[in-house]
Amino acid sequence: MEEIKYLLALSLTPYLGPVTARRLISYSGGVQEVFRQKKFKLESIPGFGTESIQRIDFQKGLQNAEEELEFCQKSSVQIIGFLDNHYPKRLAQCPDAPLVIYVKGKLECLQKKKTIAIVGTRHATYYGKTMVEKIVEEIKERGHDITIISGMAYGVDSIAHRASLKNKIPTAGILGHGLDKIYPAQHKTLADEILREGGVLVTEFGHKSSFEKSNFVRRNRIIAGLSDAVLVAESGITGGALITAEYANGYNRDVFAVPGKVDDQYSAGCNMLIKRNKAALCETFQDIEYGMNWDVSSKNQPLCHPRLFPELTPEEEALYDLFEDDKPVSVDYLTAKLSIPIHQVSSTLLQLEFKGIITALPGNLYRKN
Repeated sequence: MEEIKYLLALSLTPYLGPVTARRLISYSGGVQEVFRQKKFKLESIPGFGTESIQRIDFQKGLQNAEEELEFCQKSSVQIIGFLDNHYPKRLAQCPDAPLVIYVKGKLECLQKKKTIAIVGTRHATYYGKTMVEKIVEEIKERGHDITIISGMAYGVDSIAHRASLKNKIPTAGILGHGLDKIYPAQHKTLADEILREGGVLVTEFGHKSSFEKSNFVRRNRIIAGLSDAVLVAESGITGGALITAEYANGYNRDVFAVPGKVDDQYSAGCNMLIKRNKAALCETFQDIEYGMNWDVSSKNQPLCHPRLFPELTPEEEALYDLFEDDKPVSVDYLTAKLSIPIHQVSSTLLQLEFKGIITALPGNLYRKN
């Protein structure tokens, strides 16, 4: 409980984002150790300086954490830290993933083998609605064990959630605010039904958060991070769905888009993604199934992953086991997860790279070969 309190405090500390907080944890040797460090020692961490450290108010973070813990206990809200085994693995692999997430409902539905986000314009047309409902019905018909993720907004998001509920498919609503409220308020009934039918509501925002536009942009990265694939069902040339697609591309997730008429303003974004090779064209769910190599015929067969590389040391084995499929992981995540110095992690990563079983990526990320 103490560790989650301090992790929560870091997440609620003014002027401290998740990437910066991870760096502090890595160099300090643990979450609680960050609060025990003298500020002048923190200034020596690469990327920090006197000005940036001095404005970080750890005491305010601890005060906020106490208030948040009290609210969550009263409201049956789970707090899951990024070092917790229950933290969604897909999201944990993203370098800017939240330090903590607040959860209501069954988090297990985000641990399934397959997840797909369906996002799009708030001004969904009849065409967009029809395509979303058709694709969700096809997911059910094809027999996949999939969770459908969206952002609880008007338009495509709510259509995707409702189609999931209709077809008895688990759905996850990702919020751009705290769990003390639902926005838009008209979707309170939808949120209740999602929870009642075994779905989940997730947010990185505490109960005092306001409805700021930037919060919904941050929400979009979580939608992308939790997903194996993102489907943009209908979108104008700008909007949150395209931001989600950009995040998904940045996280090495697959992106699909439903094409539309060239003169339709709410298909312009989808057509642009396809034209610029930022999304694969999707007419039916089978296009996603083919693109993701989700073979229905072998879905119940156990997968075998023999290791065809040299013998690993115990240190290399422990580090390698934190990798999953071909999803990239950050050095900061590995350091925090293993609670060992960053130079030791870097050295072990180098050995794994020499052995040809991982590859270094831009942005201090690594992935399995």
